[in-house]
Amino acid sequence: MAEFPNLSRRGFLNGTAAVGGLLVVPGLLTACSKTDSGSATGEGALDKLRKQGFVRVAYANEAPYGYLEGKELKGEAPTLHREIFKALGVDELKPTLSEWDGLIPGLQAGKYDVVSAGMAITPERCGNAIFSEPEFISPTALMVRKGNPKKVTDLASAKKAGITIGVMSGAVEGGYAKGAGISEDRIKTLQKPQDGADAVKGGRIDAFLLTGISLRWLAKTNPDTEVTEPFVPQVDGKEQFSPGGAVFRKGNEDLRDSFNRELKKIVSDRSRYVQLLEQYGFGESEIPPQDLRTADLCAG
Repeated sequence: MAEFPNLSRRGFLNGTAAVGGLLVVPGLLTACSKTDSGSATGEGALDKLRKQGFVRVAYANEAPYGYLEGKELKGEAPTLHREIFKALGVDELKPTLSEWDGLIPGLQAGKYDVVSAGMAITPERCGNAIFSEPEFISPTALMVRKGNPKKVTDLASAKKAGITIGVMSGAVEGGYAKGAGISEDRIKTLQKPQDGADAVKGGRIDAFLLTGISLRWLAKTNPDTEVTEPFVPQVDGKEQFSPGGAVFRKGNEDLRDSFNRELKKIVSDRSRYVQLLEQYGFGESEIPPQDLRTADLCAG
């Protein structure tokens, strides 16, 4: 498997970047919102996509969420989104590669129509774009050296053992670790998933904290490691399910709503969901609960 140099799907679009992006191109962002919601003839975003026959999607080249293999766009998000857009009358996904922290700014600037990268739904991001309902949940896990020498199973045991944990730069897992009471000097920041695996194998960290799906995929090419059973961390007493979804430009609520109607059909059909996505490590345990709603996730 190729090494993917981009930040994790869990990475935040942090407050500074978000504000900066909005301030740099306010006229452009406003224009995008007004134009995409409909034209003078009443043509909406979905009508435009149907007419042109394709939807422009952005991916961050992070397996198993959205990545290019040869000339084919693969992964959880493109596979699911291709199925949904076909049902909506749009037969082709046209991919654009983006660095992780450029996904939402690029969407705002009109470079593509949808972020198809398994992006986590967070209040920070909801302030800058609109999300579909959750496509999946992904409990958290720890990558450790083979044999799990420190015998860690979750963040509570990691704190008790006094181990050093690696997290992705700007990722939500850093907040999970701090929320579990792990001191900052025991949390090391890494730039990409393979950096985490290398740090575990080299003994620079004792465990690498990321979603179970990402770590299981990463372990395929790092045989000297293993991944703990997934667990659901808590922050301020609230469970963190790590849900992800498709991302749309503000002003494209009608397109998002049409997408959601087709998404619900797939998520409600457990066997269809698994059939579509099991090749990427998604099974019944990743199907989002029916009561897990984007509006609540955005509200925090």
